Amino acid sequence: MSEEFFYGGQAVIEGVMMRGRRSVAIAVRRPDRAVVVNRQPIGTLTAKYPVLRLAFVRGVVAFVETLVVGIRALMFSADQAAGEGEEEKLKPWELTLTLLMSLAVFVALFIVLPNLVAVLVIQRWLHTAVGVNIAEGALRILVFLGYIVVVSRLKDIERVFQYHGAEHKVIHSFEAGEDLVVENARRHSTLHPRCGTAFLLIVMVVMILMFSLLGRPSLLVRIATRLALLPLVTGVSYEVIKLAGRRNPPRLVRLAIAPGLWLQRLTTREPDDAQLEVAIAALKDVLEVDGV
Repeated sequence: MSEEFFYGGQAVIEGVMMRGRRSVAIAVRRPDRAVVVNRQPIGTLTAKYPVLRLAFVRGVVAFVETLVVGIRALMFSADQAAGEGEEEKLKPWELTLTLLMSLAVFVALFIVLPNLVAVLVIQRWLHTAVGVNIAEGALRILVFLGYIVVVSRLKDIERVFQYHGAEHKVIHSFEAGEDLVVENARRHSTLHPRCGTAFLLIVMVVMILMFSLLGRPSLLVRIATRLALLPLVTGVSYEVIKLAGRRNPPRLVRLAIAPGLWLQRLTTREPDDAQLEVAIAALKDVLEVDGV
């Protein structure tokens, strides 16, 4: 019996990307109000190398693949939202450079900055290794929350957050076994336990739990050990979010993801019917390919 598959995606510029077992569909509302759907076949490494399906390993693979697919979807949606008729293929070096820049920003904000403050400031006030490491983790969460708050106030991001809400509503409707129509999707919540926002917050919490036990090394060693443990942090966080996506997750898991659901109130907005139509178009396309 094949492993249960969870459909989902992400908001893009004036649209929604949905990912199925065999394909990715990017639905975008063009300036002329037409909805264009771009279908891209996908091949996952876990299908080719069964060892990558192991718990705690599959999460790292899924995270990297999601980054690659997400950036491609954003590039396509930007072209369509601007009214360009043809998709401009993203060159391998451009994709690699974009990924590296994204990772560099993540490392600078959430690894280097908290550890710099921990070594130069926090260690002067706290004298226990565990205390310093927990304070470092708390600072990381504050930086993350601050980033979300600042981004959520940008007017240009408002419609992206509406499409984010549309994605969640449509997935809820599908998982409830309903017909994929606007009327059904409209009444569902914009919050979803498998959201990437919730995943990132879980990553931050797992970091606190793991890094609190790493002692009180020098700045460079602190940064190096935390970078080295990022794959493990990602793998553990993925398993938590995977459990959260089940129909009846354990109570402990529901409690663990609750803050992530609260945070989604910042990253989602109520969509209009036209935005729901776009999300439905994307999901229907991947379901058609999967024969669902």
